[in-house]
Amino acid sequence: MTPKKVSESRTTMTQMVMPNDTNPLGNLMGGNLLRWMDIAASICAGKHSASYVVTASVDHVSFKRPIHMGEVVTMVASITRAFTTSMEIYVEVFAADIKGGHTRRCNHAYYTFVALDDDRNKPVPVPQVLPLTADEDKHYAEAQTRRELRLMLSGRINAQQAEQIRKYLTEAVQDAGAGNA
Repeated sequence: MTPKKVSESRTTMTQMVMPNDTNPLGNLMGGNLLRWMDIAASICAGKHSASYVVTASVDHVSFKRPIHMGEVVTMVASITRAFTTSMEIYVEVFAADIKGGHTRRCNHAYYTFVALDDDRNKPVPVPQVLPLTADEDKHYAEAQTRRELRLMLSGRINAQQAEQIRKYLTEAVQDAGAGNA
């Protein structure tokens, strides 16, 4: 299977926050935003894998800034890394006024999808990711650690099997010790 560039599946989706999307304070409800993010991420994963996909997990969700009624929300979904049958998708959320002004980054999250075959809905292999920019390389490299953390938290691997997490923690302890010397 030929690796694919991140740009080949990048997906941008835009929504306008309407009264029915908001809480009593006039802000976009988090559940509605997560749904929109899931749709953008699934389109990205489907494009990368050329398959139907299902959401396997959502993590590192961050709600940094409220999004107000009447604002335009733009979600940008990019694949960070592909594993055997799963893919990690990073979604960034931006809000702006209806005129396109005052754009600000409001939220982000990592979604994991599994690609399925058309006949039996069983997992199928996906193409690897070909990162080309420094930012894509950074997300690609860090994805293995995030994956190990997800697998540990779900009970699918134990701490001894989480090599990247052990390496990360060892380096953090060494760096902290060096700062105290």
